[in-house]
This record gives sequence, C-alpha cells and structure tokens, in this order.
Amino acid sequence: MQHAVITSAVRTPIGRAHKGALATVRPDDLLAATVAEALARTDGLPASSVEDLVVGCALPGGEQGFNIARIAAVLLGWDHMPGLTVNRFCTSSLQAIRLAAQTVRCGDADVVIAAGVESQSRLVNGSSDTWPGTENPAFLDAGQRTRRRAQAGARPWSDPRAQGRHPDPYIPVGLAAENTADLYGITRADMDAYAARSHQLTQQALTEGFHFGDIMPVKTTDGATTAADDCPRRGVTAATLAGLPPRFRPDGRVTAGNSAPLSDGAAAVVVMSETYARAHGHTPLARILATAVSAGTPETEGPVPVTATRAVMARAGMSLADLGTVAGNEPFAAQILAYCAELGLDPERMNPHGGSIALGEPYGAAGARLTTTALTTLRHDDLSTALVTIVAAGGQGMALLLERTA
Repeated sequence: MQHAVITSAVRTPIGRAHKGALATVRPDDLLAATVAEALARTDGLPASSVEDLVVGCALPGGEQGFNIARIAAVLLGWDHMPGLTVNRFCTSSLQAIRLAAQTVRCGDADVVIAAGVESQSRLVNGSSDTWPGTENPAFLDAGQRTRRRAQAGARPWSDPRAQGRHPDPYIPVGLAAENTADLYGITRADMDAYAARSHQLTQQALTEGFHFGDIMPVKTTDGATTAADDCPRRGVTAATLAGLPPRFRPDGRVTAGNSAPLSDGAAAVVVMSETYARAHGHTPLARILATAVSAGTPETEGPVPVTATRAVMARAGMSLADLGTVAGNEPFAAQILAYCAELGLDPERMNPHGGSIALGEPYGAAGARLTTTALTTLRHDDLSTALVTIVAAGGQGMALLLERTA
C-alpha cells in the first residue's frame, strides 16, 4: 500500500460572516480560487494529473449546493475533473482529506485535491431553525412542533437514553456546549481563560507573520484584495470576556467571547502518493499516517473526538506524549476543554499559535484549514508529528495524524 502525502496546502483569509471582507464573495468562486492556488503551489503539476476533487461543505445548499466541488472544477475550466461534495459538518473537509488519502493509498488515483468551503454570509437558510417543520417528529415533544430544547438545555444534563428518549441531533451546538460544561464541571472562568489564550496566541502569531505563508489573497467583488483574517481582536483578556452575557441559556456559561464567530472561508490541500511525488519532483510536506472517525450523543459533543484520537494513535503505534503538536477546532471553549480533560491532555498543547475562537471557523473548511495550520506549525516549530482533531454537530468527531517529511 502506498503512502499518501500532502504536497501543498493553502487557505483564504477568514472573513467575519455578514459584515466581513468575504461576505459578498460567492462560495463557489471562493472555492475555485483556493483549489487553483493549491494546485499552483505544487510546482509543475498540471490540472490534467488531478483525478478527483473532493470538497467538504457543512451546509451544502443555495450557492453552496449543486455539488459545489464539480461547480468549482467547471469554473476553473477543468471539465475533465470529477467533483464530490461531502458533509460531516465541521469535519467535512477533514473527511475530504481522508477520502483523498484512502483513494491514493489503495492505488485508485495518484493525485487528488481535497478542500473545504463555507460561507455563512451567503446562506439563504443558516440552520434548520429557519426551516420549520423539517425535523423528524421522533425528536419533537409529543403534540408539539418544537424541539426538546428545555430538556436538552436543562441543568444538570442527563443521558437522554436513560430517560427513554432519543438524543436531539438538531440541538443548537451552543446548548451542547452548555451540557458539556455541566457534565465536566467546566466553569465560566475556565472557558474565558481558554478563549483569552486563543485570542492572545493568535495575535502573537499575526504579529510574527506565522500565517503569512498559509494565506492566499482573495479578490472581493468590489475589486479590492484581502489577505487578512477579519475576526481576531486585540487586547482580549479573561477579564474583558467575563463581562459578556450568556448566549444560549439565561443561566449559562457559553458566550460570544468563548465561542468561535460565524465566518466565511475556504482551504485546500493536494494529496498524492509518495511514489508519484518523488518521481515527479514534488516535495512532500507530510505523510498522512492515520485517520479515524467517532460519534457519541449529539447533546454533549466535547469528548466525542477522543475515541478517534485514541484510534489514530493506536494505529500509528504512538502515544499522546509522542506528539509534537495538536491542532483542534474551537467551536466552544467548553468542548475543547472537555476533550483535553477526557484524554488527560494539557490544554496548553492545543493550538500553540491560536485557534478558531479568535480566527473563526468556516464549518466546511475547518479540517483543511487546521491541516494547513498544522503543517505550518510543524515547520515553524521544527516538530515531527501533528494531530488534527475536530468535533462536529450531531455528536461526531474525527482525527488525522501527520508526520513531517520536509
């Protein structure tokens, strides 16, 4: 079986949804430009050598619909290239990378581009809240067209199966974060401290130019060009965050300050067999050693990627102590703190150059963005291995293990 390697990785700047620099850019245009840049960064690789384009998108409808992977390929003039759009919510583009790696490993293709995109700004309907009546009645209160939000958000949280009901797969992720905080005894102070760290490390990384090589400039519809992330804020401290009101529950701890902002963006990586890369003069940045998925109750999502994490470490014959760095998504501080608590992992090892609480998290692009950042961290910090881990809506998790080769 062949090794799958990544030979280039790139992301757009991350725009703040509805009012940021990318709010007027169509997601299919954004995706096409990002995929083209990923190809361009693999010197001398012609588009004709790419056998498939796999794209993650968490809410694939409207301008993000109609198989946006194939739309992007045709926009680029790559009529020969098939396109596949996958949806596993925030793990979607990590799943795209996984599919690309599996295809290469088994010899069904030499080169596949994996990417992800999400534009919260351009969605006509941002969530199932705006599609009343579409939820399966099995998850609704008897005789009512309302969700079990009161039950799902009640303190203390208890296992829904033990109550004789289905867990709610439609639960707002902020309520899942509240339930996670209850279950793991995570305080508001814990969450604000972690969020402040994310902001401060992100600001330090921006000052040092850490992300400079990752980000491609994007031309907006007004003819301007942007290469800067919209969401990071200067001067954020735990004390400033402490003054923000709860967002999802009157007595809750999840706020806009300890959550990732809604955002727009795209990211892409080129995956090929190591044999093909060496034979054609393309320098591998990292090998993909292992991937895994996991799931649990959608009402407490924080610890869900733990099983996937343990699986990839076991498949690689490694322990967490062997890891150089960990890149994890930060939809809510509560969830990443629960993940660390379950694994006995020091939160200081997570996202050493900042995370999505500060940067934002375009759902479908999260996995490819984190992979891009992990590759930069390996080079910048002179490390050998990186774990990419993600929790996603619906109680799902995923992990991918990288080994630096350049």
